[in-house]
Amino acid sequence: MLASNFAYVLMGLFLCYHTIGGHFTFELVPFDWSNHLLSTLGFDFVIPEGRNNFDRLGHFLVGIFSYAVVEISVRKKWVSNNFMAWPLGVFALGFWAASYEIIEMVYVITEGGESGATFLGSQGDIWDTQKDMLL
Repeated sequence: MLASNFAYVLMGLFLCYHTIGGHFTFELVPFDWSNHLLSTLGFDFVIPEGRNNFDRLGHFLVGIFSYAVVEISVRKKWVSNNFMAWPLGVFALGFWAASYEIIEMVYVITEGGESGATFLGSQGDIWDTQKDMLL
């Protein structure tokens, strides 16, 4: 076993969240609680008015996987101390998140039009990609 049971539970919960988003498409998920939750946590600067923020919360929750990366890097001794395992986890996940945003960009450039806009799911926010990578 590479990661703890806690890490597997966190990843399983994220996959449940992601499955809901994939079923409805993230911008059309019929839940208003994500807007309220993000506002309560003080992330108002990331929340445009009239936007379904289920997608934004999903991008933030991708960070759950960094917990498993930290555990694995400590167990495999990829880092010299536990403190350095956390930046490794964050940077590893940041790399993959940014890579996905680049894949989205390439798709939008090649397909364009309605198909590209639907796939991107920016909901009118021109800084959507940058905010997604930040989260």
